Amino acid sequence: MSKTKSTPVSKPASAPTANADDMAFVKQNYMLMIIGVVLIIVGYMLMAGGKSEDPNVFNGDEIFSFRRITLAPIVVLLGYAIEVYAIVKKAD
Repeated sequence: MSKTKSTPVSKPASAPTANADDMAFVKQNYMLMIIGVVLIIVGYMLMAGGKSEDPNVFNGDEIFSFRRITLAPIVVLLGYAIEVYAIVKKAD
């Protein structure tokens, strides 16, 4: 009789499962990201407008209003700051 060497049968490698500890972001990070995106969208919406009914008339008060020149950029920058914070914040 010839002796043959038997090799053990191994299970196929399965895909690694992601635990909560392995995730880069947690629920709080995603919530902060959503808040940041909403603030950015609101800021750009505050900048919109200022169109004149008559193209020959320039309405400087409407274009250079507090809302478009000061408030909207502050809201957009605040949104971007929240986005950066949400990305770099470590999970607790």
